[in-house]
Amino acid sequence: MSENQRPDRAQLDVLIDRFLDETVGKLPGRQRRLVRRLVRTAVKAGREDTPTLNLKIMDRALHELRKGFKTFQPYEGRRKIAVFGSARSPEDSRSYQMAVDTGKKLVEAGFMVVTGAGPGIMEASNRGAGRENSFGVNIVLPFEAEANPYIQDDPKLVDFNYFFTRKVVFVKETDGIILFPGGFGTQDEFFESLTLVQTGKSTPSPIVMVEPPGSTYWQQWHEYVRKSLLGRRLISPGDLNLYRLCTSVDEAVEEVTRFYRNYYSIRYIGTDLVIRVRHPITDALLADLNTDFEDLIASGRIALAEEDPLERVEELPQGLHRLRFHFRNRAFGRLRVLIDRLNDAVPADLVDTAWRLPAVHEIVPTPVHGDGDDEDEDDR
Repeated sequence: MSENQRPDRAQLDVLIDRFLDETVGKLPGRQRRLVRRLVRTAVKAGREDTPTLNLKIMDRALHELRKGFKTFQPYEGRRKIAVFGSARSPEDSRSYQMAVDTGKKLVEAGFMVVTGAGPGIMEASNRGAGRENSFGVNIVLPFEAEANPYIQDDPKLVDFNYFFTRKVVFVKETDGIILFPGGFGTQDEFFESLTLVQTGKSTPSPIVMVEPPGSTYWQQWHEYVRKSLLGRRLISPGDLNLYRLCTSVDEAVEEVTRFYRNYYSIRYIGTDLVIRVRHPITDALLADLNTDFEDLIASGRIALAEEDPLERVEELPQGLHRLRFHFRNRAFGRLRVLIDRLNDAVPADLVDTAWRLPAVHEIVPTPVHGDGDDEDEDDR
């Protein structure tokens, strides 16, 4: 077919819709629009004489993302915590034993555990959580051919060729991370997670570092961040609120569960940020929030809010309460402090197991004016 004979956008969509009718069948309107756009993107890549290597990368990335999301989909009813740490920690090390305890206690608290499926801390965490409550998100490496025995051959094990697709699945499917001492890989996963939360490219979540008593690994890391980054004004003081240092398993697990004591999720609607919580917000607490977190407000005030129609594309539990305000889209460390305040406002005797239910969150909760899948967003 010559250039002049190629179908235009409208004609192409008709052809794609006919193809979807024959191969996929009925899809809800929003899903159909997104699937149509996926097919359209592939057609564009073919039209643009894209080099074979680039096509292979696009194809493999989409395949890995689809496989990863499909693996996690049956378990959307459970929150999940990722555990990172050195693949070189031996079984008789204190860190390994603490990681076993961490996996066990996270499951007792209602979470599932996600690791990189390798040896060391990853193996220990899967071991403590047990196969039934474990996921493995494995990166295929030339020197680590197999997953650890506690997740090997499990249907909740998924292999990745690319680190970036693996990270997308890690961030999208987990509700927090606990980190043990580790090497480049652990630091890479840590900084990636920290950067995404700091910049608002992922939803707020607990980021917890834990190490055996007497170890100085994370304390030295914290001093480096405080002196070399904050001291040179390369980060903001509030960024130090994005992570927590712990020296016991109980403290680390408590930090994770505390984060979901009241907080449920966030959603941008236009320029406003909506924070959803499980318990009612008193007038006194609302007044304190407006006074203490004035620096987070771009205009107006923090106010109680009803469900917005744009939220109805999400599957949310009944009875959530909402705060809504025009958020100054930079101070995510301070936003974490606000979330802590909301969690601490709930008396311990009122805390139930409701926090175990998952939030439906997007990896990039950036401000949107619609449902986030505008047909004309990328028609170049």
